[in-house]
Parts: sequence; structure tokens; C-alpha cells
Amino acid sequence: MCEGCSTKARDGAIARRQFMRLAAAGAGAGLLAGTPAAASGKARALMLSCMDYRLVDDFVRFMEDKGLHDAYDHVTLAGASLGAISDRFAAWRSTFWSHLDVAIQLHHIEEVIVLDHRDCGAYKLALGEEAVDTPEKETLVHTEMMRTFALAVKQRHPELAVRGWLMALDGTSEEVRLA
Repeated sequence: MCEGCSTKARDGAIARRQFMRLAAAGAGAGLLAGTPAAASGKARALMLSCMDYRLVDDFVRFMEDKGLHDAYDHVTLAGASLGAISDRFAAWRSTFWSHLDVAIQLHHIEEVIVLDHRDCGAYKLALGEEAVDTPEKETLVHTEMMRTFALAVKQRHPELAVRGWLMALDGTSEEVRLA
């Protein structure tokens, strides 16, 4: 390649990188400044799930079974509902509420779906293993956390529906009554 050609190619690459940096900064600044933003399309829900690697595919399959393929935003926090409301994870709590606000602004979501799961390490870390050492205790604690979570969502956004499920490690789930 001639010297002039490589210089032009290099200059073009630099210009593209500078453009991308400026474009990204401008988009981020618009969100931070409170500038009204719009995203194409609409998501019907925001799903809050745990980060547990054992269930990632099951969470996706769950949402598809609910008819929400490509129709939901996804927030992942260790402990799901626990991570969104626990004082132990205050930074995560703040992150969740910010994500929820953005999902409402950009995608006009109508509901929040929370998917907790059995044998959750975050529950054991935050509450102690004895709090979830039987299936009955585990169900009770998850139900309590999801109800507290649902109440917090409804206090901030009464227009949103909130539904919750407790998933087993085999991917089966049971709906939890939140009201």
C-alpha cells in the first residue's frame, strides 16, 4: 500500500473513532441531562432476575413461555428482589431504581416481573444459611422479599403491575402471590 493511502486509511479510522466517541458521549449526556429520549419499539415488561449462571437459559425460556420474546428489558442482580431492596446491597438498590426509571421512559413498560430462585447464594450471604435451610423457610423468605419489593415498586410507580415467581434449579417455577 502506498504511503499516502495508508495515511488516508489511518486518518479515516481516527475520524470514525472520534465520531463514535462523540456520539456515545452525546447520547449519554442526553440521558444524564434529563433530555427526553425515545427508543424504537416498546417493551411490555422489565424482568428482574438473579445473576446465577445456572438459570440464565431458564430465565429466558420463562419469559418466552409468557409470550414476551423480545418484549422485555432485563436487570440482573444477585438475589433479584433481595438485591433490589436490601440495605446490604444499597448500591444495587440504587442501580435497580435507575434502570426501572429508564425502562419506563424509553420503553414504556407496563409491568415488572421478578424471578427469585431456590438455592440462592445471595440470600445465604445476606440472611444466613439458616434462614433458607428448608424448602418451607426458603419459600417464606422469598415471598416476604418479593412482597416488600412489589410494595416498593407500587409506591414509586402505581401504574405498574408487579408479578413474582420462585424458580427451582430445574427451571420450573411457581407464582408467588404478591398482594
